Amino acid sequence: MIEKVFESNAELKGQRLDIFLASQLPDYSRSQLQQMIKDGKVLCNGKVMDLPRFALREHSVITIQLEEKVEVQTLEAEDFNYEILFEDDSILVINKPAGAVVHPGAGNQTGTIVNALMSRYPAWRELYSDENVRPGIVHRLDKDTSGCLVIAKNPEVQFKMSKIFAERSCEKHYFAIVHGVFQRRSGSVNNLIGRHPVNRQKMAVVDRNGKIAISEYKVKTSGLVDNVALSQVSVKILTGRTHQIRVHMSSLKHPVLGDQLYGGDKGVKVARQMLHAHTLRFPHPITGEDMTFYAPIPADIQEICDRFEPLKKTFPDKIGNSVKEYDEDDF
Repeated sequence: MIEKVFESNAELKGQRLDIFLASQLPDYSRSQLQQMIKDGKVLCNGKVMDLPRFALREHSVITIQLEEKVEVQTLEAEDFNYEILFEDDSILVINKPAGAVVHPGAGNQTGTIVNALMSRYPAWRELYSDENVRPGIVHRLDKDTSGCLVIAKNPEVQFKMSKIFAERSCEKHYFAIVHGVFQRRSGSVNNLIGRHPVNRQKMAVVDRNGKIAISEYKVKTSGLVDNVALSQVSVKILTGRTHQIRVHMSSLKHPVLGDQLYGGDKGVKVARQMLHAHTLRFPHPITGEDMTFYAPIPADIQEICDRFEPLKKTFPDKIGNSVKEYDEDDF
């Protein structure tokens, strides 16, 4: 990671942040710089600024964290060992295992899914331009999240699939084990998610300078594991913000079990966050046919589910002042 610092003067007051950085860093495209800004890698006067259109003040000190540039031509090809859920001439859908990083980045130049794809599709070195270090990637799953991941097999399909995801023409359903017992069988969360004001590795629910994030959840069951109250939930995300489910569940005081970043790493010991992308639905980018893919619940999550014991405990009922007894049958 390389840190660069720039200062603006009075003449640049009002200029957009992304335009200013493009003038200072000609080796990077404006779209690349915009993505870095959105990823929280740019500070303005010591504070994270994730809006590319931010207008510079009379005197602004801009700090940017630059990853070492990795070109397609230099990506190391590695063995492809992922479960294939579907493949045709346009797309590949795999069941991503927990622990797999999707694409190269700072500290992850090898061992990623993209490295494996370069081995499976040698022609990609000619198909994709050198500045595209995410060939075929149209959406991401966190390193410790498992499940359905779709990959485009050429630049045209990558563009079309990116548009499908951007226009919310796809459906994404996740399964999660979270802390606590919900007082409602289902609900939705609709707010803004942006970079955490202090911890740049985290996202947070914010009042401004964020992006709209919408999640809908249904509680499947609740119970006890090692005397800790947990719930199994299905979550449909209508938007695709970074760490969206993890942030939303934490904001409801039900962090995902095993999530060290958002407070879920307590009570029951697990090796990773219990979050799995089980269903993905979208129109085929070429034929328009409705496609649905399902990734089975992985063994580590299933093992925790199998340990659920019946729950008998009283909780306040939000509908009134009465007290209702919740158990598994209520979900």
